[in-house]
Amino acid sequence: MHLNVRMTLLMLALGALPACVPVVLGAGATGAVMASQERGLEQGITDNEISFEINRRLAAKDGELYKRVSTQVRHGRVVLTGFVRNDDDAALVSKIAWGVDGVHQVDNELQTGNPTTFAEKADDTIISTKLRAKLTADSDIASLNYSIKTVRGTIYLSGLAASDAELKRVIGHARGISGVRNVVSNVDMRKSK
Repeated sequence: MHLNVRMTLLMLALGALPACVPVVLGAGATGAVMASQERGLEQGITDNEISFEINRRLAAKDGELYKRVSTQVRHGRVVLTGFVRNDDDAALVSKIAWGVDGVHQVDNELQTGNPTTFAEKADDTIISTKLRAKLTADSDIASLNYSIKTVRGTIYLSGLAASDAELKRVIGHARGISGVRNVVSNVDMRKSK
C-alpha cells in the first residue's frame, strides 16, 4: 500500500477516536521517531506491519507461543526472542515469520525453557533502559537506529549501524552494564553510497 494511502487511513482511524487524544499524540511521536531513523517513515511503517502480522499469526496458531515470543523488525529483518516449549515450537515460529510478506531474513534467537519471571523481566527492562540512555548520551552513535531487547541478561541488538566503529561503541556500552551476560548483534551495516 502506498505511503500516502496508509497515512491517510491511519489519520482517519485516529480521527474517529476524538476522546483518545493520547493515542493521536503517541502515533505522532512514533511517526516522528520513525521518520528520523535511518530506515525512514515508510520502512518503519512496513516493519510495524510485518511485526503485527507475525504476532497476529502467532496468536491465531497458538496463544501460548504469542505470549512467549517477541519480535523486532528492521528493514524486513526479523529477530525472534523468548522462550518456547521445544525445538518444534521454535521451528514453527520461524516458519510463521518467513510466511509474512516483506520478510527478508529471520534470526531465530528463541530458546527452550520456561518464560521469564516478573523479576527477570524487571531486571531486563532496567538493562535495556540503561543501554538506551548510554546510546542516547553518546554523540557518536545514532541511537534511534538501534532496537534493544534484553532477555535474561542477554542483550539482542538490531538495527542499522553507520560504521563498524559505531557498532563497536554500542556493543562496548552494552557490555559495560551490570547484569549483562551476553550481547548478540543482529545489526546490519549501512551500505556506502
